[in-house]
Amino acid sequence: MPYRAGMPSNRVVRVRTVDDDVAAAALRSGITAIQAELGVTPDFPAEVEEVAAAAARSPRLPDLDRTDVPFVTIDPPESRDLDQALHLERDGDGFVVRYAIADVAAFVTPGDAVDVEAHQRGETLYGADSKVPLHPKVLSEDAASLLPGQVRPALLWTIRITAEGERTDVHVERARVRSTAKLSYDEVQQSLDDGSASESLLLLREVGELRLAREAARGGVSLPLPEQEVDIAGERWHLEFREQLPVERWNAQISLLTGFAAASLMVYARVGLLRTLPPPDPRDVQRLHRTAHALRIDWPAEQLYPDFIRSLDPALPSHAAMVNACARLLRGSGYVAFDGEIPADPQHAALASEYAHVTAPLRRLGDRYAGEVCLALCAGTEVPAWVLAALPGIPKTLQASSQRSHAYERAVLDLVEAGVLHERVGEEFDGVIVDVDDKDERRGVVVLHDPDVEARVVSSARLPLGTDVRVTLTSADLAARKVEFTL
Repeated sequence: MPYRAGMPSNRVVRVRTVDDDVAAAALRSGITAIQAELGVTPDFPAEVEEVAAAAARSPRLPDLDRTDVPFVTIDPPESRDLDQALHLERDGDGFVVRYAIADVAAFVTPGDAVDVEAHQRGETLYGADSKVPLHPKVLSEDAASLLPGQVRPALLWTIRITAEGERTDVHVERARVRSTAKLSYDEVQQSLDDGSASESLLLLREVGELRLAREAARGGVSLPLPEQEVDIAGERWHLEFREQLPVERWNAQISLLTGFAAASLMVYARVGLLRTLPPPDPRDVQRLHRTAHALRIDWPAEQLYPDFIRSLDPALPSHAAMVNACARLLRGSGYVAFDGEIPADPQHAALASEYAHVTAPLRRLGDRYAGEVCLALCAGTEVPAWVLAALPGIPKTLQASSQRSHAYERAVLDLVEAGVLHERVGEEFDGVIVDVDDKDERRGVVVLHDPDVEARVVSSARLPLGTDVRVTLTSADLAARKVEFTL
């Protein structure tokens, strides 16, 4: 879950270190309060846990055995809900990408207690060191997860691409797979940098760069939304941006490649579930131009926003703030289900293509349904009746869960920022005014460089957009999760 989009600042907060002390207790207490406010819980009803445990003991294993393929997973080191495992090899002057996706339908039966609960939840919620899972952990972090050394049922995508990175063929089928290693992004990047990486990982870099080039050529963009990491020790909180590693971009391109392939299958057959995004509102683009000016980042008027975003380096604080601001262009994303006619607006504008979510079924409900459609299309069989029956209602379910996820992430970020600043009320900080409220120009947003915080700011006069300012912290209420500065 390295990068996520949709909430106002679009920042994932991850706890890097935590001592079991005052601040840690405040963090956990605050997250418990957030969960209560939103009506979510990491716990499952007893019946759901019982059904999940029984399913974990007797998965529906497919006949096809591809445990000979040395798949690996690449995730944050603490992750156990492992949806994807990959392997790449050369195919003449092109490549074969094999992508194994956890097969949730091998454990969950339509209409059973686990399925009903998953429809209520919609997706896994993440924030700091908290998680509200979509499925019970006996499945999501054990029996269905692609953990190393374990034979698992999977949806095996085989995608062939040319030497230039263009997709030429796709097939998905059920298979038994076995991951050979659980790797972290840091480990893979280190092996690529020091030359010890396997052939498959070397090809991940090569294919990833080819796909990034094709993305740029078609006018698409993947927003490199930065995580923020928080260290909690004693009564102190420290927050900073984490730089994205190149391997994270390459790995994301494999997931995108699979999503594009899935969408092409479903659009051709006129049945399925797409992830969509309308074109950006010109007013949002104009506002981003003002933000770039405020952050002293050059954005020529003739440069299209995808090219501008690609020019940003999130390792630089001002550029990281700009990337966060660019997330406004992702507002309006959603899902559309169809059976018989292609939707009127099927594209994902940021990706400049039709696109589907199929690579994270342990964490997103809709991926299970889209995956089942693609399996049937590749096998030349009818789409299962339970899939077709549920499809019309899935977009509404996913939209509700997405809004809940954004609210959860936003509340956790507010909590952490208040925790970082709660002992510094009355202090002055250097910042930049990056946004001004259209309805009240005395209110807006200020970005600080130390600590890395984006917060509300108020003034008795019109806020000077794009200006370096010295602001005073007037409120950092941990219980209310409110931070406010005054100019």
